[in-house]
Amino acid sequence: MSWGTELWDQFDNLEKHTQWGIDVLEKYIKFVKERTEIELSYAKQLRNLSKKYQPKKNSKEEEEYKYTSCKAFLSTLNEMNDYAGQHEVISENMTSQITVDLARFVQELKQERKSNFHDGRKAQQHMETCWKQLESSKRRFERDCKEADRAQQYFEKMDADINVTKADVEKARQQAQIRHQMAEDSKADYSSSLQKFNQEQHEYYHTHIPSIFQKIQEMEERRIVRIGESMKTYAEVDRQVIPIIGKCLDGIVKAAEAINQKSDSQLVIEAYKSGFEPPGDIEFEDYTQPMKRTVSDNSLSNSRGDGKPELKFGGKSKGKLWPFIKKNKPPPPPPASASPSAVPNGPQSPKQQKEPLSHRFNEFMISKPKIHCFRSLKRGGATPEDFSNLPPEQRRKKLQQKVDELNKEIQKEMDQRDAITKMKDVYLKNPQMGDPASLDHKLTEVSQNIEKLRLEAQKFEAWLAEVEGRLPTRGEQARRQSGMYDGQGAPTTANSCAQDRESSPDGSYTEERSQENEVKVLATDFDDEFDDEEPLPAIGTCKALYTFEGQNEGTISVIEGEILYVIEEDKGDGWTRIRRNEDEEGYVPTSYVEVYLDKNAKGAKTYI
Repeated sequence: MSWGTELWDQFDNLEKHTQWGIDVLEKYIKFVKERTEIELSYAKQLRNLSKKYQPKKNSKEEEEYKYTSCKAFLSTLNEMNDYAGQHEVISENMTSQITVDLARFVQELKQERKSNFHDGRKAQQHMETCWKQLESSKRRFERDCKEADRAQQYFEKMDADINVTKADVEKARQQAQIRHQMAEDSKADYSSSLQKFNQEQHEYYHTHIPSIFQKIQEMEERRIVRIGESMKTYAEVDRQVIPIIGKCLDGIVKAAEAINQKSDSQLVIEAYKSGFEPPGDIEFEDYTQPMKRTVSDNSLSNSRGDGKPELKFGGKSKGKLWPFIKKNKPPPPPPASASPSAVPNGPQSPKQQKEPLSHRFNEFMISKPKIHCFRSLKRGGATPEDFSNLPPEQRRKKLQQKVDELNKEIQKEMDQRDAITKMKDVYLKNPQMGDPASLDHKLTEVSQNIEKLRLEAQKFEAWLAEVEGRLPTRGEQARRQSGMYDGQGAPTTANSCAQDRESSPDGSYTEERSQENEVKVLATDFDDEFDDEEPLPAIGTCKALYTFEGQNEGTISVIEGEILYVIEEDKGDGWTRIRRNEDEEGYVPTSYVEVYLDKNAKGAKTYI
C-alpha cells in the first residue's frame, strides 16, 4: 500500500491532508500546554492553601498544634504541599518531554512537507512543459500535412490542365515536393516529441510521483507515530508521580490514624488545670433557731480571750457558693491564706509574750496581704515575671518552660564559648592565622552572658521548686475535701516566696506573696490592747453585693445585701476595710461591696 501508486492523481488532496495533520499536531501541543498551565496554577493554589492554614510563628495558633488532631492537620498541610510539588513535576515533564519536542518536530514537518510538495510541483511543471511541446509538434505536423496535401492537389490540377505551361506545372510539382518534405520532417519531430513525452510521463507517474508521495506518506506516518508516543508520554508523566502522590495520601491517612483523643483530653487538662480544689458541700442552715451573725475565725476581733466558744461562718465545710450562682459577678481579689492558722479547724497559735499595741499593729499592717490590683489585670496589665497571675499548675508549666528555654540558651552560649576557645587555641598554635588576644573580649562577653543566664535560670528554678512544693498531693486534696486536717500546723519558712491562691466567683484568680515571719498573735492579747485604742471613724457605708466568707487573717465575713460601715477606703490593693459593730471589723474585696462614701467625712474620696 503506497500513496505513490494508489493516490498518483491526488496531489492536491494529499497536500490538504498533510496540512490538516500538522494542524492536529499543533492542536495537541496547545492542549498539552494548557494542561501544564492548569497543573502549575493548581499547584500554586494548593501551596497557597497550605500556606494559608499553616500556623503563624510565635502565635497562639502555634501552641494549639500540640494536640494530635492539630498535628494531623499540620501533616495534611505538609503533605498537600508535597502533593502540589508533584503537580509541578507533571507540568515540567510535560513541557520538556512533549511540548518542546513536538514544537520542534512540527517545524521539521513543515519544512519537509514544503520540500516534498515543491518537488511534486516541479515535476508537474516539467510534465506540462513536455505536453506543450508535444502539442506544438503535433499541430505543426498536422499543418504541414494539410499544406502538403493542398500542394499535391494543386500540382495534380496544374498537370491536368492543358492550358497551363510546362514551367507552371514544374513549379507546382516542386512546391508539392517541398510541402511533402516539410510534412515528413514535422512527422519525425512529432514522433520524437511523442516518444519523449511518453517517456517523461512514464517516469513521472511511475518514478517521480511515487517517490515524492512515498516521502510524504512517511512524513505523515512519522507524525502519527509521534503523536501516539506523545500521548503515551502524557500518560506516563502522570503515572510516574502516582506513587509519590500515593505516599502523600498515605501520610495523611497515617497522620489521621495517629490522632489520639485521650492524649488530646490529657493535654486539655495540662493546659487549663488550675491546681485549685473544688468547693466543699454546703451545710444545711436551720433558720428555726435564732440566728446570730458570725465573723471569720481570723478577723481583727474574731477571738477574744473571754472564753467564748469559737464561731464559724457557715460551718467548717461550708463551700464556696460561686459555682452555683448564676449572677454575672465581677472577679474580686480573693483573700490569701496568710498562715496555717487560717485553715478551718486548724490548731491555735501558741501563746506569745505581750508587746505594745503599736508594735503589734505595725507588724499586722506590714504582714497584710499585698494583692495585685485585679482591675489592672482585667485591663490587660503587664504579666509578672514569675507568672504569679496564673493558677498553680499553669504557673508551674510556664516556669518549667522558661527554665528549659534558659537552659537551651545557656547550652548555646557554652557551645559558642567552646568554639571561641578552640579558635583561640588554633591561633596560639598558628599565630599567622590570627591574633589570640582579639578573641578575649568576645570570650569575656560570652562568659558574662552565661553567668547572667545561669542567675536567671536559678531564679526561675527557685520559683519552680517553690510552686512544686506548694502544689497539693492527692492525699492532701482528699483530706481537704473531707474537711479533716492534721492537728500539727505547717511550719513557717523564712524568706519564703510561696504564693497562696483562692478562686473567685467567676473562676478568675489572683495571688499574693506571704510576708517573711508571718505575725501570729493571740486574739485575746491583741484585743485587750486594741480596746485601748480609739476606733477609726466611719467614712461611709457599703452594701454587700455577694456573700463573702472571710477565712483569712484580717478579713471579715459578709452576707449578700448586708449594710456595713466603711472605715478605710481601697488603697489600690483591692481591699476595703469595713465594720459591722464595735467588735467586728476587717477587710473585704472591694468588688464584693458597693461603697457609699460620706462626702463630709474626713479623708473621704468620691469614686467616679
